Amino acid sequence: MKKQTAEKYRNLRTIIGEWDRCVVAFSGGCDSTLLLRVAVDMLGTGNVLALTARSPSFPRYELQEAREVAAELGVEHVEFDTDELGDPNFTGNSPDRCYYCKRELFGRALRLARERGFRRVTDASNHDDAEHDYRPGLRALKELGIRSPLKEALLTKPEIREICRHLGLAAHDKPSFACLASRFPYGEPITRAKLDRVGAAEIIMKEAGFAQFRVRSHGDIARIELGPGEDSVSLLDGGAGAIVDRFKQLGYVYVTLDLEGYRTGSMNEAIGRKSVPVEALK
Repeated sequence: MKKQTAEKYRNLRTIIGEWDRCVVAFSGGCDSTLLLRVAVDMLGTGNVLALTARSPSFPRYELQEAREVAAELGVEHVEFDTDELGDPNFTGNSPDRCYYCKRELFGRALRLARERGFRRVTDASNHDDAEHDYRPGLRALKELGIRSPLKEALLTKPEIREICRHLGLAAHDKPSFACLASRFPYGEPITRAKLDRVGAAEIIMKEAGFAQFRVRSHGDIARIELGPGEDSVSLLDGGAGAIVDRFKQLGYVYVTLDLEGYRTGSMNEAIGRKSVPVEALK
């Protein structure tokens, strides 16, 4: 492990080690797996509770993986339901959508934690989340008093993966994941049916062997982003036929490959961008 990474890891252990008990908002991803592992190491399984939301924005396969990791770490794992689809601030899909989603999710998590005698709830935001992209959800966490130890320790995503690899955690190379609501352009209303459709499209991509990708949904257009190292050439060479057929069965009319590739928060690229008048293109 690199010296700087090791120092941050020790800092993370010190931060958590000063507590008596804590709740970890647990998705099963790389970041929250490290947070849960360190919490267990420092506080013991009896003083840690893993909470996972059963949400329309959270794919079922991710939920199953979270269950398996929590069981491996021997920590009590509680699942709870969220109702962000009942909030017009969420379904209206404004640029602040994530703020309302996090308020709903962590508001329920706090109530559950208090019912179980826990005063401290943590999430797995990291230093990259604080420094890059547009993340209104972080404002909700601050308002609710949620602690983010990985961010406090200044751990970046690559460093988190390095530590997970050092600890032998299988999640060290797990692709990054974001809630399915992030697949839609701002202003397009979000419904359960749309979330289910884009979730099904991403399962098709996983079954086709892709690891790091996003399916962005623009009405009847599916825009596929592939991460570095993914075999986009095979799609361009005609290997996309089966994927296109299955996407069309889901109701998409057009299936496109984004030549810019996978990047987090690509829907945020449209925020504040002014369209070019047609006259200017003539």
